[in-house]
Amino acid sequence: MTTIKYIEHNGKEHLVDVSNGLTVMEGAIKNKVPGIDADCGGACACATCHVYVSNDWVEKLSSKEDSEEDMLDFAFEVKKNSRLSCQITVSDELEGLVINLPEKQF
Repeated sequence: MTTIKYIEHNGKEHLVDVSNGLTVMEGAIKNKVPGIDADCGGACACATCHVYVSNDWVEKLSSKEDSEEDMLDFAFEVKKNSRLSCQITVSDELEGLVINLPEKQF
């Protein structure tokens, strides 16, 4: 289990223990964290699981694949630290990861 902090756009925090091997998106959905819609179920076929990774963590994550970059073109207010949470696999190395949720999903 890895603890991830999800922060809603309004500042409300959710500390969630997520099983290793799941994605950050699955951790949010299974724990009813609002702000991640995940319309495609994690297939990297939409951008409704768009999140902002805390700047301290950006370099610690694997690089974005081309398909993720393409889908982020459809996300709301993309920033340098934008990721699709379905593309971040949880592992012990992500203990304490901080995820900020955008104001809305498209």
